[in-house]
Amino acid sequence: MSLIRPFAALRPDPACAAEVLAPPYDVVSREEARVRIEGRPFDFLRVSRPDAELPDTVDAHSDAAYGRAAENLRKLREAGALRRDEKRHYYVYRIVSGDHVQTGLAAAASLAAYAAGRVRKHELTRPDKEDDRVRQIEAVGAQTGPVFCAFRDDTVVRASYEDSIQGDPEISVDLDGVVHELWTVHDGAQIARITGAFESLDSLYIADGHHRAAAGARAGRTDGLLTVSFPDSQVRILDYNRVVKDLRGLSPASFRERLETAFTVEAADGPVIPGEPGIFGLRLADGWWRLRLRDTGETDPVARLDVARLARHVLEPILDIRDPRRDPRIDFVGGSRGTEELDRRVESGAWAAAFRLFPTSLAELFAVADAGEMMPPKSTWFDPKLADGMVSLVLED
Repeated sequence: MSLIRPFAALRPDPACAAEVLAPPYDVVSREEARVRIEGRPFDFLRVSRPDAELPDTVDAHSDAAYGRAAENLRKLREAGALRRDEKRHYYVYRIVSGDHVQTGLAAAASLAAYAAGRVRKHELTRPDKEDDRVRQIEAVGAQTGPVFCAFRDDTVVRASYEDSIQGDPEISVDLDGVVHELWTVHDGAQIARITGAFESLDSLYIADGHHRAAAGARAGRTDGLLTVSFPDSQVRILDYNRVVKDLRGLSPASFRERLETAFTVEAADGPVIPGEPGIFGLRLADGWWRLRLRDTGETDPVARLDVARLARHVLEPILDIRDPRRDPRIDFVGGSRGTEELDRRVESGAWAAAFRLFPTSLAELFAVADAGEMMPPKSTWFDPKLADGMVSLVLED
């Protein structure tokens, strides 16, 4: 089976698209979703976060929530806000965020390729989050959250779909300052060309959406995996930072003294934004500090990640944080929120320290995935994100 194939997307009527498109379900809280959908009957969060319509006393993972998602998707289709294409197509998906532009292809990736590791992973999934997406997919009968993939840039592959961009996009929506655009590839010869071009790739790499991918594979039967793939030269990764609630009984001065075993520690006049791997910004109650790792000679693709270095030299031995997926003493702050959010967390008194990291690179992600290894959790923050509701893959009967 080919790496990708076209599919008949369920997508917004262009006249309603601005009322439909929504942020990904996993970057908004229940309360944030509740605020966003007010006065917006077609907002796709009503499908991806149906718990926002329900009282807080109702479990977000209850039958009632998944039933509401199915009901809301049905209403969107009956109202004509969403319609399904009659034929299978590929879709060119462009995202514009300020000066940053990335153009990718929406397609159904082969489930056999995913199972064989040709659609490559770099993160483990949490069973509870995976089960949530499986139940949502089965309830609504569609994969509604695209998996964000990347591939090593290839001019032939990129041209195969970019050549389909003709005239204005069919859909163009400014969502929170980021413009999302879509074109449909109608020509059969062009569709065949795209399929063949992608078949020349060794693999696709899951950049963002491991839970969506795992759930889609479990629930997708033979339908494929809903993906949007971009060339690595156009993908942007921001820093993914850490905050911790306490210093395990240490004073800020004693904590810095412990750090000197592995780092040089220097006071900074203001926020520290690392300019290279091995440099970390540390925000404590008494200000900002620059940490420089003394030894950065690791060769293992996981061990040399800054997120792994921080865990190995700080989180585990000094703070006794060994399971960041479940430990309530640690939280993660995406780089899009800036240094201001790290300052705010520490100044609030609720968090004792914040660490600003140099962003993980796509080359590092590819190296980990190619080695069949897994990154520590929350290693990458991709920006901008795909919109929910732009394309969905309906499960066939």
